[in-house]
Amino acid sequence: MWGDAWRRLRRHPLAIASVFILTSLVIICFVVPFFYRTDPDALDFAYTLSPPGTPTHLAGTDELGRDLLARVIYGGRISLSVGFAAMLIAVGLGTVVGALAGYFGGKTDQISMRITDLFLSLPVLPVLLLTVYLFREPVTKVLGQEVGIFVIVVVMIGALAWMSTARIVRATFLSLKRKEFVEAATNIGVTQRSIMFRHILPNALSPIIVAATLEIGAAIITESTLSFLGVGFPPDTPTWGRLVTDGSQYFQTAPWLALTPAALIFITVLSINFLGDGLRDALDPRQRQR
Repeated sequence: MWGDAWRRLRRHPLAIASVFILTSLVIICFVVPFFYRTDPDALDFAYTLSPPGTPTHLAGTDELGRDLLARVIYGGRISLSVGFAAMLIAVGLGTVVGALAGYFGGKTDQISMRITDLFLSLPVLPVLLLTVYLFREPVTKVLGQEVGIFVIVVVMIGALAWMSTARIVRATFLSLKRKEFVEAATNIGVTQRSIMFRHILPNALSPIIVAATLEIGAAIITESTLSFLGVGFPPDTPTWGRLVTDGSQYFQTAPWLALTPAALIFITVLSINFLGDGLRDALDPRQRQR
């Protein structure tokens, strides 16, 4: 099955291009800093607002002479880390809730889906803003400024983004638990836990993987929005959203300060969405039959 999925994915040019782009971004953000050792906070007043192409600052500098390339790379590590960490929380929580609701049904299903509906009715951005304001000080005192905000942002984004995954997993479990292989496992005395996680869950991985790719893009957008509003990471932490906010003040004189991180956010989220579309087509069993 995985071999057929890979062959179908290779026929999806946008998905393959997205894999190449995302891999390149991960390498640039997490590997290049070992070789490009320019300090993202180092000031160079001789090159303030230098345009891209300057020999000592390839991507230009900001109003304080800080190297934009170093700051974009550093911000990419934070933004991508937030996306992947929030995705793990959202997909993990959604998978557990959806599996329990879909397999056991009855009151478990009703209670789980009413809780899901409750979370769906919450306004995500206002709740995130309120949570950051309420828990910023106590959490940062224990974990530090940057790590504390990272934990708050990741946990809250993941806790407010699991509902779609839960609905997808629930529908998949409702369909699969009536299959013959589940009846056979039940008749030979396999425990319900093994049936759920060893027999049904592996067959539900296709929609979960697609949902995971989409959650990454949504988490990156949400974190960028928080940073753009000034309530995310500290002002001296150059996330992509923060760089867009700072660069927007110099948009007429130095447009590259805002356009560079904005373009990276756009390319990253677009690539993740194209990859999700490609995975959806590649993992669709109906496509395999064709």
